[in-house]
Amino acid sequence: MDLSALQDFIEDLWSSHVMPTLMSYIAIPCESPAFDPAWEANGYMERAVELMAAWSRDQLTAIPGASIEVVRLDSRTPVIFIEIPGDECVPVLLYGHLDKQPPMEGWTHGRSAWVPSLEGDRLYGRGGADDGYALFSAITALRALHAQGIALPRCTILIEACEESGSGDLPFHVAHLADRIGTPALVVALDAGCGNYDQLWLTTSLRGQVGGTLTVLVLDEGIHSGDGSGVVPSSFRVARRLLSRLECEDSGEVTEQFHAPIPAPSRLQAESAAQALGTGFYEQLPLAHGVSPVSQDVAELILNRAWRPQLAVLGIDGLPAVAQAPAVTQPSTSLKIALRLPPTVDPLAATAVLKTLLETDPPYGAHVVFQPQLQSKGWLAPTLSVWLERSVQEASMAAFGAPSASIGGGGGIPFLSMLGERFPDAQFVVTGVLGPQSNAHGPNEFLHVPTAIRLTVAMALILRDTQRHAASSANTIPHQPDHQP
Repeated sequence: MDLSALQDFIEDLWSSHVMPTLMSYIAIPCESPAFDPAWEANGYMERAVELMAAWSRDQLTAIPGASIEVVRLDSRTPVIFIEIPGDECVPVLLYGHLDKQPPMEGWTHGRSAWVPSLEGDRLYGRGGADDGYALFSAITALRALHAQGIALPRCTILIEACEESGSGDLPFHVAHLADRIGTPALVVALDAGCGNYDQLWLTTSLRGQVGGTLTVLVLDEGIHSGDGSGVVPSSFRVARRLLSRLECEDSGEVTEQFHAPIPAPSRLQAESAAQALGTGFYEQLPLAHGVSPVSQDVAELILNRAWRPQLAVLGIDGLPAVAQAPAVTQPSTSLKIALRLPPTVDPLAATAVLKTLLETDPPYGAHVVFQPQLQSKGWLAPTLSVWLERSVQEASMAAFGAPSASIGGGGGIPFLSMLGERFPDAQFVVTGVLGPQSNAHGPNEFLHVPTAIRLTVAMALILRDTQRHAASSANTIPHQPDHQP
């Protein structure tokens, strides 16, 4: 294989065909159903699906036998499903999503969630990096291999439209497509992060999550604070006391009930990642002037994010905006909370424990209800087989000029836990382009374009090696890497 020609093909296709369509996709406000309940009537999701499907059809004409279908089940969000013929010995499933988070406020002047802006190497706008690029990267990698006559593994590509809402529709699509997906030996998910833009990063675990609304009611209606304060317990203070049952306000440590043992390999990965990233792991965050991270030990910060439970208060009702706040003791306070869980903790069991912890024996007899709204399983990757570990390292050296690295992720991809349970013998390559300052879900989200191109090169090489491994296993021919031109 001609590595230089592969790289040139991918760079040319990105420049001429991927970037214009990716920018058109960014301009579509296809928010996930959790944020746009009227998504079907509004039609933005349909626009994004048709844009990506049309681009894919055009590109796949170069690969004989390739097919694409937009799968629609009742009123569920659609999926784009693509089949690429190839070696059946090691079937591959590639995954991404096209639904988006809301725009958020705080974008730098001149930038917008729905107006793509290319500034140097950075393409700003919602969804480019999370996760619109995935479809383009997968098809470009396969086209680059085919252009050189390289044999392909049989590949299916699944792009969902409900990931940012917890992937609630996905199990129904996977069941519907089960015969066509088959039993993948390798799952490639392109929806994760990267510690830097200098090497290929694999995500080896993801946290689970329990989310819901905690409501504290102390009055039937608001009263003058001069009459209420000191007599009626503050609903906000009661909520704060309840959260203290869950989290130490001094350290941020969550009660031991939600912890899990950290595997030795995960500790070693954290230490290795800390050496590679140094203080850049937290310095790239938009910390306000003078604010420090919760620890100066980078390895411990990585483990905090990947393996230790953490509480976040995401929203609040019951308190007026500051400019319109009257002198009133408010009748209730509602907090939307999210508890990130270690990868191996059962979210359903954690939900039951959390509900009991918050509702039992409330202070002052206040009316307290915790309403669960989200339970998401974590995921722990199986150990890479020898051939795949070697392929990942060689692909990173060829595409980035540096060895690959591994790290635990702080977010969640429900698809992975679902597939991990359904296909326990599958190998997983979970990677992505969400690196320093890329700010997924927040203002100024961007895609680092050179990293997306290099990752596409690396994916092409890993897919090539996947087919080669299948052929070698079938014919007992030793693997001979040839990532050099």
